Amino acid sequence: MTIRHFRLDTDLTPAEQAAVLDTADRLKAARRTSAHPRPLAGRSVALIFEKPSARTRVSFEVGVTELGGHPIVLDANTIGLGKRESIEDIAQVLSRYVDAIVIRTFGQDRVDRLAAAGTVPVVNALSDFTHPCQALADLQTVRDHLGTTRGVTLTYVGDGNNVAHSLLYAGAMAGAHVRICAPKGYEPDAGVVTRSARLAAGTGGSVEMLHDPAAAADGADVLYTDVWASMGQEADAANRVDVFRPYQLNEALIAAAKPTVKVMHCLPAHRGDEITDGAMDGPASVVFDQAENRLHAQKALLAFLFAELEAPQ
Repeated sequence: MTIRHFRLDTDLTPAEQAAVLDTADRLKAARRTSAHPRPLAGRSVALIFEKPSARTRVSFEVGVTELGGHPIVLDANTIGLGKRESIEDIAQVLSRYVDAIVIRTFGQDRVDRLAAAGTVPVVNALSDFTHPCQALADLQTVRDHLGTTRGVTLTYVGDGNNVAHSLLYAGAMAGAHVRICAPKGYEPDAGVVTRSARLAAGTGGSVEMLHDPAAAADGADVLYTDVWASMGQEADAANRVDVFRPYQLNEALIAAAKPTVKVMHCLPAHRGDEITDGAMDGPASVVFDQAENRLHAQKALLAFLFAELEAPQ
């Protein structure tokens, strides 16, 4: 039995990532039909939420159920991860009860420690370092609207945060040209940029760091943004407004991109800050398609991980 985790986007190979996206498309098409597979029948999945959640919780609960499994939701107060018990003890206990663990948490080390100590697949539903399930949904959305990810110029404008990190990794593996445009001092982790550039060299993609939003938007197929202050950075939110205001995804930025550009945001959105109503609700927006695709992409990921468990050794 091979235990495969999804701690980082790079836990999949480029070929595996493409296969998961293909499965996501099939599951999306088969939803609510008799042809929909149920590979998690008889399985239970623990869903640990140490951060507030709307899309992640609902999409994973519904997704596990639609795949035939049983989701078990555990909040921070219930499980007390690292407080009532060590992360390692919880990992071993849950591994005796459930068939996989999904966690939305703070430090990436919490995901890694669960995976190291447990004996079932662990899925990173969000950490402060990466948001790999979101990136899978983002790539599915790009494919839905542009037909491919290869050669697509995806420009992210804003904070070099966990979403930016996953877009770098996943986009590079998908053969996209990923541009990250952030204010000076708010760039993505240098190690993520370097590793993503190496990945892109093998897929025909590219990675570019910029500070000028207009230059970053020029020729872009996709414009993407996220909140200026992520969870845990609320105390610094007011200080960031003046720094990030020039990086707002608005009608002027859309006009600087391709006429066919698609607008993306991982939600929740702070309208009037990182994105305007006109961009969010305009004809270029595919924001709510993105949100829907969280369900399909995560179902495909779980199906892949369980298929790996059952593969002949």
